[in-house]
Amino acid sequence: MAFGKKESYGKGRAAARKRRHARLRKHVSGTTERPRLSVTRSTRHVFVQVIDDTVGKTLVSASTMEADLRTFEGDKTGKARKVGELVAQRAKDAGIDSVVFDRGGNAYHGRVQAIAEGAREGGLAL
Repeated sequence: MAFGKKESYGKGRAAARKRRHARLRKHVSGTTERPRLSVTRSTRHVFVQVIDDTVGKTLVSASTMEADLRTFEGDKTGKARKVGELVAQRAKDAGIDSVVFDRGGNAYHGRVQAIAEGAREGGLAL
């Protein structure tokens, strides 16, 4: 907190991702009409949430940890696309048509891109 700095992030790869995510979150915020589609990526799994930031509530979620996706044959990118389609279908059932995409400080490439494409294929407007 010295010299007006809000938070010390450090120097590593994870710290750089946190810095990018903090920069991104300054501009990306979910509303009731257009909630935020947040992507969290680990080395093995992806987690997607549709969040209304005005009340701080998760409306819809999906991940590769779910039983039906654990049995899905394919690579991690294929599973990520299925997660995108699944979250889009659940969002449609909840009455959500369009979202703001929050890539979580990750590059828009690979699994993160596959989630976005899967969500678009599922009928969600990003």
